[in-house]
Amino acid sequence: METAFIESPLGITKIVGDEKGISEISVLSEGTVSKKIPPQLKECVSQLKEYFNGQRNQFDFKLNPQGTDFQQKVWQELLNIPFGKTISYLDLSKKIGDVKAIRAVASANGRNPLWIVVPCHRVIGTDGSLTGYAGGLWRKKWLLEHESPSQQQSLF
Repeated sequence: METAFIESPLGITKIVGDEKGISEISVLSEGTVSKKIPPQLKECVSQLKEYFNGQRNQFDFKLNPQGTDFQQKVWQELLNIPFGKTISYLDLSKKIGDVKAIRAVASANGRNPLWIVVPCHRVIGTDGSLTGYAGGLWRKKWLLEHESPSQQQSLF
């Protein structure tokens, strides 16, 4: 496994992966930026920078997250949430096929190892509240505002 650390508007982004794909993307409050990016991580780094610069709204590098079958199912469903849109935990549970699994869905969402790329930040409370976010609610708010359609258009 190779690791790289890059700067982002939300802190230092840690990227871990190998030839099988990216297995972890997380945000840290502090750290040292990598001087050299391993070849297996360069495409991920490039696409994340484009995302933060407002030039990308989907990712197409190879993913390799590690988790249970249920977690994988939830993470796969998260990939279906369109850029600039949100979904409630309840609606996500319905899409998984079990409305009673809302707590398990929320837990799997919180264990998402691929920050931003698997867009767990797009899941909100049924009442529209920004409930729980492993990276901190201020980061979730920033990401949702960054992806907001009103942010993508110039005013005049």
